[in-house]
Amino acid sequence: MLSQYMEEFEQEPFEVGEFIERLTWRTNNELQNSEDFSPVALHDTFIQTIKDLKILQEKQQAKCERLEESLRQEKESHAKKISKLQERHQTAIDWFGQLDEKINSVAGKIMHLGEQLENVNTPRSRSVEAQKLLNFMAEFLAAGPVIVNDIFTDAARLSEAADVIQKLYAISQDLPPGKFAESKRKIEKKYDEVERRLIEEFATAQKSEDIERMKALAQILSQFKGYAQCVDAYIEQSQMQPYSGKDIFIGIVPLCKHHYEIIKKVFANPQQVMSKFILNIYQLKLHQYAMTKLEDKKDEEKYLRTLYELYSRTLKLSTDLQIYMSTIDDDLLQKLTQQIFMKHLAGYAEMETKCLTAKCSSELEKFYASKKHQKTQTTKGFRRNMEVLIATRANINIAAIEDYGGETFLSEELAINMLQEAKAALKRCRLLSSEAELPATAVKLNDILLRFLMHEHVDYALELGLQAVPLAEGKVFPQLYFFDVVQKTNIIVHLLDKLCHTSVIPCVSNTAKYSDYVFKKRILMEQIETKLDQGLDRSISAVIGWVKVYLQYEQKKTDYKPETDVDTISSAACLQVVQSLQPVIVQIKKCVDGENLQNVLTEFGTRLHRVIYDHLQTMQFNTAGAMCAICDVNEYRKCIRELDSALVTQLFDILHALCNLLLVKPQNLQEVCTGDTLNYLDKSVVRQFIQLRTDFRIIKNTNYLKGIIE
Repeated sequence: MLSQYMEEFEQEPFEVGEFIERLTWRTNNELQNSEDFSPVALHDTFIQTIKDLKILQEKQQAKCERLEESLRQEKESHAKKISKLQERHQTAIDWFGQLDEKINSVAGKIMHLGEQLENVNTPRSRSVEAQKLLNFMAEFLAAGPVIVNDIFTDAARLSEAADVIQKLYAISQDLPPGKFAESKRKIEKKYDEVERRLIEEFATAQKSEDIERMKALAQILSQFKGYAQCVDAYIEQSQMQPYSGKDIFIGIVPLCKHHYEIIKKVFANPQQVMSKFILNIYQLKLHQYAMTKLEDKKDEEKYLRTLYELYSRTLKLSTDLQIYMSTIDDDLLQKLTQQIFMKHLAGYAEMETKCLTAKCSSELEKFYASKKHQKTQTTKGFRRNMEVLIATRANINIAAIEDYGGETFLSEELAINMLQEAKAALKRCRLLSSEAELPATAVKLNDILLRFLMHEHVDYALELGLQAVPLAEGKVFPQLYFFDVVQKTNIIVHLLDKLCHTSVIPCVSNTAKYSDYVFKKRILMEQIETKLDQGLDRSISAVIGWVKVYLQYEQKKTDYKPETDVDTISSAACLQVVQSLQPVIVQIKKCVDGENLQNVLTEFGTRLHRVIYDHLQTMQFNTAGAMCAICDVNEYRKCIRELDSALVTQLFDILHALCNLLLVKPQNLQEVCTGDTLNYLDKSVVRQFIQLRTDFRIIKNTNYLKGIIE
């Protein structure tokens, strides 16, 4: 049992309650009849378990004491070992100090001995070297041809030959020219020969990419006059292969990165060599590439696109290569770029304006050709005014209105094409124009865009649209196309504003040309807005004029003064007017936007209210007719709700209240007149409506109108 208890105690986690539950369960299972509960048996089991646990505790306590004693003995043993190791370590430190002192003493003696040997050997080495140079000099001083020494013929001893001839050449420069002229000539000839061999050897090492050999040869050549030829040879051979097929720009940066790593290892002055490497790319490779690409100017648009692409890519290339340039050459790449494109940038502005003019003119011609329309002079404003005057005074229409079948002659696609062309031109202008010329060129390009897009396209379409608006007070419901003109004009103006903010203003802001740009644009927008307002006014007048004429001719007197009882419904004339006006309101909402929309809807509603109000003033109303009039006004009110105008809604609410004066009993007139809606109205307006009642003559002398007609 003790081993079983140990197993249970060693379980993680150990729960006392679970241990007692298991003990109780085992005790019950050991009974013959497990269904009977025996407290005595359970008590005995608990007593026995307690005894067993005490025995187990004693054994564990004895085991712990043995382990603690073993641990104490082991701790003492390790402490003695550590003490001995510390003593040995201190002894080793002492020996190391003594050894270090002896090494320093020996090293000092060796250094002193080395200095003595050097003092003896240096003069001897110099003497040997001087003797060697004198022997070579004697060969060059001797009369007749030079006896070729092995050092100058053995390719393996080229470095040694270079050292000798370089020193001989330096010595020969101090010799007087008369007596030693021939000797100096021989030395110079051999000097040039060795120098040429060194450069050839350098080129050979470059082909095999032997960096160490190239570095050694470059170091030797740095003492020669032809060191620059070595650099030139390296650059020429490095740039001999095409960079990247037809597109030269792709391969230049990787090429420079690759050779910069080599140049840093080979040459003592890598920044200067790299600057010359890049200079060669610009002056030879890039310059020739640009001249080839830009030699054809017949297609001006293609030429400008190519110029922009080459110039922008060259500027980006300069930015990428700047890390390889020395600090004293900060603006060198910029100057080289200007030299490459100087001739082309000089005439850029003139060609850009000419090209944009041609493109915009061509787009306009193609558009009107697609519409089979021949542009005409739009100077018919006076004629239009005379037609309106005659039609109004004489009640005749002297000429038919030309509406071109509803064609607006405005094209969003055409506008987008022109704006795209202008955007591309302005983008090129910002890059290719100098800082001083940029504002003037940008304004010229903007003027071209405004001329063709706004003056020759939008303004022309507005003139045609104004002429196509039907005359007011016609008997036939007017066909209105000017709202479509308004919608397309708004879209084009929004597109133009977006282009101006993104492309034009950045070019002219904070310059003297900015005020010129703002002034021109403001004048143009005012002209456009004036014609839009004029067209909207004519369109509203045409619709409202038709309503006026239609009600005059179609509204029967008996609608509001029936001789017999009729069903209380809206009149046919009212329903026709409402049915005709609803599409107009929808069209206005579709074509007009912003604050202008609310203004137009309000103006439309107020004019409609005036016509209906004046129309009702011409009628007489009995009780049944008054009911019909109220139904008509309710229909008008439903119609004008779509206008979303508080003012118009209020006007028609007042009109509805005034119509109630035609229906109420005479004794209730005072109460209705003092209501919230009519109380603040002028008494004359109220009197006018009351006088429209058929029973007005009967009630005017009664007390029902006291305070109203007085």
